[in-house]
Amino acid sequence: MRRHGSILIGCEESGTVRDALINKGFDAWSCDLRPTRGMYRDRHIQGDVFEAIALRKWAAMIAFPECTYLANSGAKHLYIGMKKENGINLDRWAKMKQAAEFFKKLLNVDIEKICLENPIMHGHAKKIIGKRQSQIIQPWQHGHGEQKATCLWLRNFPNLTPSHIVAGRTQRVWVMGPGPNRKRDRSKTYAGVASAIVGQWFLKEAKEKNE
Repeated sequence: MRRHGSILIGCEESGTVRDALINKGFDAWSCDLRPTRGMYRDRHIQGDVFEAIALRKWAAMIAFPECTYLANSGAKHLYIGMKKENGINLDRWAKMKQAAEFFKKLLNVDIEKICLENPIMHGHAKKIIGKRQSQIIQPWQHGHGEQKATCLWLRNFPNLTPSHIVAGRTQRVWVMGPGPNRKRDRSKTYAGVASAIVGQWFLKEAKEKNE
C-alpha cells in the first residue's frame, strides 16, 4: 500500500535515498543523467530532472545538484591560476553561474515539499541563489564517524535532528585516493542520513496520519 504521494529523488545516481524509501513502502523514483546503481534500478528516470518533474504531480522532492562549481572548497578555481589577483577565470565563472541558476530553478519548482543538498557554498553562488541553507548536518550526527559539512535547503520539511551521534571525526572524503569513481563515491549519500530522512520526514508523517 502506498504510504505517501510519489517522491522524486533528483540528481541521484547511487539510488541510496530512493532505495531507503522504497524499502519502507514509499513510491520513490530517482532521476539522473547517468544510469543508476542500487536495488531498484527499474525505478530510475535517466534524463533531465526538469523533464522528470513534469511527468507527474510529485508530493516531495529531495535533490542533490552538482556541487563542483558551487562548493566553497573550489572557489579558488574561479580565478586564473587559483589566485584572485590574477583575475577571473571566465570559463569557470560561466559554469558557476550556470550551476547556481540550475540550483535556484530547482529550488523554486512547484512541488510542496523540497530538500536540496550541497556542501558549504561560496558567496558568489549564494548571491545568485538568493536563499541561505536551512541547516547544516554532519555524518557523525547520523551514525558515521566522519566529518563532512552538508547544507540542506528545506521547504515544508522540518530540520533533521541527530539520530545517532557517534565518536570519530575523520575526513574520509577528503583523503580518498584518485580514481575514475572518486567524484561519484565522494558525493554518495550516507546510509545513516538516508535513514534519518526516511524516518523523520516520511515514516513519522505516515504514522501521524494513521493515528
